[in-house]
Amino acid sequence: MGDSPTWTAAPGAARRARSVLATAWSCAVSTQGGREEFAGAHTVAEDGRVLLRLPGDSALGAAALCAPRGELPAVLEFADVAPVPVRDRIRARLWLTGRFAHADEHLVFQPRRVVLRQAPAAVVVDPEEFAAAGPDPLASAEARLLTHLADAHPDAVRRLTRLVAADSLHGAVRVRPLAVDRHGLTLRVERARTHGDVRLPFHAPADDVARLTERMHALLAQASAASCPRALQRQRADGDG
Repeated sequence: MGDSPTWTAAPGAARRARSVLATAWSCAVSTQGGREEFAGAHTVAEDGRVLLRLPGDSALGAAALCAPRGELPAVLEFADVAPVPVRDRIRARLWLTGRFAHADEHLVFQPRRVVLRQAPAAVVVDPEEFAAAGPDPLASAEARLLTHLADAHPDAVRRLTRLVAADSLHGAVRVRPLAVDRHGLTLRVERARTHGDVRLPFHAPADDVARLTERMHALLAQASAASCPRALQRQRADGDG
């Protein structure tokens, strides 16, 4: 895709759901027998099936063995946690409803219903679209990229606020990078009691880290040419930024 100056797309729900699934470290499994939480125990197949390796003392494995036809209905829940410390760090939650079946040393979960909840509401994702979609190409590197931006380049984050409308910065006490994907960077604007998010779209998609670097340089160049918002000027004058 060419470098179109009007590129403003955002990730679709299926790709966003697959990104949450690809990067989540832990998951919670609910069945009729109860709820268990597992950390570092799952992997994801290309078609979105979840492979879960159980600890020896898990009741889930025994329940799956005893299930009729060897299939255990369950709901899996995953949380997408912002890698940079911000207020309200849960960016999204993903629920998969389906059935477990045994396969070698794993339980294999086939999603039948997919629900993604992120601001402002929850959406139901078509299971076929979910299976066909892949995670965002920057998903595996996002945590490293955002923490580096926040910790090593706070001056760049401040400069990027020049691209934010002054009304969105009114009362801001802190601005932090919240998310990045192939389509753009999202900033979390925190106020004394509330917060809001502002998206800065790239002029063209970034499908790898090298292209992301180019897109970020382009945003910073735009920010350098923009005037500092009055709201942020007042914030600095008060000693908050």
